[in-house]
Amino acid sequence: MTTDEKFMYRCLQLAQKGEGFARPNPMVGAVIVHNGQIIGEGYHRQFAEAHAEVNAVLSVKDQALLSSSTLYVSLEPCAHHGKTPPCAELIIEKKIPKVVIAVSDPNPKVSGKGIEKIQKSGIEVTTGILQKEAEELNRAFFVNQLYNRPYVILKWAQSSDGFIDYRRSTAEEAPAQISNDLTHSIVHRFRTHVQGIMVGTDTALLDNPKLTARKWFGNNPTRIVIDREAKIPSNAAIFSEDSAVIVFTQSGYPVRKRNIKPIIIDFNRDTNRQILKHLYAEKIYSVLVEGGTRLLSTFIDKNLWDEAYIEIAATKLISGVKAPEISMDNAITKKYLDSTQHHLKNKITQNFL
Repeated sequence: MTTDEKFMYRCLQLAQKGEGFARPNPMVGAVIVHNGQIIGEGYHRQFAEAHAEVNAVLSVKDQALLSSSTLYVSLEPCAHHGKTPPCAELIIEKKIPKVVIAVSDPNPKVSGKGIEKIQKSGIEVTTGILQKEAEELNRAFFVNQLYNRPYVILKWAQSSDGFIDYRRSTAEEAPAQISNDLTHSIVHRFRTHVQGIMVGTDTALLDNPKLTARKWFGNNPTRIVIDREAKIPSNAAIFSEDSAVIVFTQSGYPVRKRNIKPIIIDFNRDTNRQILKHLYAEKIYSVLVEGGTRLLSTFIDKNLWDEAYIEIAATKLISGVKAPEISMDNAITKKYLDSTQHHLKNKITQNFL
C-alpha cells in the first residue's frame, strides 16, 4: 500500500461513519496530512450539514499548517452552492497546495467542475487513488446519478425447501416463522439505511406490517405500498403515524391521513418503472423491497435491482408460497445462528464499478 493509498483508506473509513445519516448525499471522508502526519480529519456527518472537507479543515488546530499540507478526500470536492457553500472555494481560500481525490463525482452539477476549479487556482490534484473502493462505498449514489432511479435492494427469508410462507387467505392465520431473532434485528438495521421500504397489497393485508425500525437505532424509512384497488383498511399498521406512506393506486384513494400520499399510476403499463420514476421524483433514492414473491419477482424479471439479501433458514415448510427465483452465483454468505444470509450484487450495478 502506497502512502497515498494509506491516507485514502483512512478517508474511506471516516466516510462510512456517515452511513444512514448523510443520505441522499454520498458518504465522504477527508484527511489533512502535514509532513507525513495526519493533522485533521472529517466526514460528512449529516445531510444539509458541513461536508467532509469543511470538518477536516476545522479540526486542524494550527490553521497556518494548511498552506503546506495535503488534503485527501474520497470524492471530488463540490463546486456549486447547495445546502452548504462549495468545498472547492474553501480549499482555495485556505491555500492548501495539494489535493488527492479517490473518484470524481457523478453528479452533473459537480462532475469535473470541482477538480477544474481548484486546478485553475494552481493547486496540484491527483485522482484515482482507491477509486474502485470509493465507488463501491457509494454504490447507491452512483446508481442514482447514472440511472436516475432509486437504488433497489431486495430482501426475503425462505425455508431450506424454498418457501417464504404458508398459503394463507386471512390475517388471522399466523405466518411462518423463518427469521430468527438475530436476523430479524439485522433487517431492522437495513431499514435505517434506506429511505423507502416497499411491500405489495397481499403482504400489507396478510402480515399487517408496521415496516418501522423498532429494533435498531435510526430513522424510519418512508413506507411504500401498492394498493391498486384500495383494499387496505384505514386502521392497517402500515398507515400508522410513525412515518410517511406513499400508496401507488389506480384512482382516487379513500384512506385520507396527513402522512399518506397516494400516487396514481397506469397498471396496464410497466408498473415497476413508473414506481421508481415517481419515487425518484419524491427524493427517495434507496428502496428496500420486502415482498412478497410476486412483487419481488417483478423486479428480478425486469432486472431492476442492485442488491439482494436472501436468508435461508434451516427450517422446512414442506409446502406453501414459493420463494422468488434468483441466481445465487457469486453470493457472499454469512451464518447467523441457524440461518445463512446470501448477499448478491446485480451486474447492472457492477458494470460501472
